[in-house]
Amino acid sequence: MKTNIKDIFLAVAIGGFISVTTTSCKKDDPAPAPTPNIVQLAQSDTTLSILVSAVTKAGLATTLSNTSNLTVFAPTNAAFRSAGYPQTVIDALTPAQVTSVLTPILTYHVLAAKVASTGVPASDTVKTLNGKNIYASKNANGVFINGIQVSAADLNASNGVVHKIAGVLVPPTQTIAEIVIANPGTFSLLLAAVQRAGLAGALSGAGKFTVFAPTDAAFGTTPYNTAAILAAAPVDAVAGIVKAHVIGTNVFASDLINNSTAPTLNAGQTLTIGTTPPSVKITGSANPASPIVTTTPGATFNIVATNGVIHVVSSVIL
Repeated sequence: MKTNIKDIFLAVAIGGFISVTTTSCKKDDPAPAPTPNIVQLAQSDTTLSILVSAVTKAGLATTLSNTSNLTVFAPTNAAFRSAGYPQTVIDALTPAQVTSVLTPILTYHVLAAKVASTGVPASDTVKTLNGKNIYASKNANGVFINGIQVSAADLNASNGVVHKIAGVLVPPTQTIAEIVIANPGTFSLLLAAVQRAGLAGALSGAGKFTVFAPTDAAFGTTPYNTAAILAAAPVDAVAGIVKAHVIGTNVFASDLINNSTAPTLNAGQTLTIGTTPPSVKITGSANPASPIVTTTPGATFNIVATNGVIHVVSSVIL
C-alpha cells in the first residue's frame, strides 16, 4: 500500500499539536488573584477593622471601592482607640454624629490622587477629600502626615494606595490667628504683639506657616511684658519680634533636625533648630535658645491649624 507523503506530514503535525497542547495545559498555572480594592485590602487586615467599620457606618465604602487613584492614610485600631474611638464608640454614633464628626474625619484621611511614599515631598500641603489640607513631610526618620508617622507604606490596591498610620488625623477648624485669640490665658501678649505688628491678617490667610508661640509667661521675662507696652512700642520692632517666630512652611516636631536652619518671615534671618532638647534660636544670636514645650502633642506642640502648625515656646526668641 502506498503512503502519501502529505498524509505523513499531516499526522506529524496533528500529533505535535496534541503534544504541545497537552503539555501546555499541564503547565498552566492558576490565574493570579485580582488585586483588591482599598476597602477589600483594609478588610483583609485585622489591624484596620475599626477603620472598615467606620467607613461602612459613614457610607463611604462604595466611594473607596470604586473611585480610582486614591490615597488613604489608614489609622490602625490602636490609633482609633488612642484617639477615643474604640469600636464601641463607632457603633454608638448617631446619624447626626456620623455626619458632623465621623465623615469629616474619614475624608480628611483621603487624597484624590495616588501618592506613593517616594512621592511625598520634604514639606508640603495636600488637599484632602474633606477640602482641608494635610501637611506631609519626609525626612531621614520616615514619612509623616501632620507629624504622625506612616507605619506601613505603599500597600497597593486596584484603585489606589494605602499607608497605615499610628494616629487619627483630626481636621482643623481654626486658623493660627484664631487659635491664638481663643487662648487668651496663654497667648494674650502674643496676640497683642501680632495686632501691633499688623500681622493678624497674614496669620489668618492661606499658607503653611509654622509659629513658635511664646506664652504670656515667656513675654513676662522680656521688656515687652504687658499689652500696654506692646501697644506703645515701635511697630517695626514688634513686627521684627513676631516675624522671628514664624517660618513660611510646615515644620512639625518630627521634622526638627538638629542644627538645621529655616528662614523666618524676617528677610535674611533664620532660626537654628536644636533637638536635645527641642529648641529654636536666631542663627548667630548670643541669646539662649527658646525651648519648645513638648509635653502634650496637639496642645503644646503640633497644634494643627487650617493654615499651619503651632509649637509653644517657653521663652521669646530674641
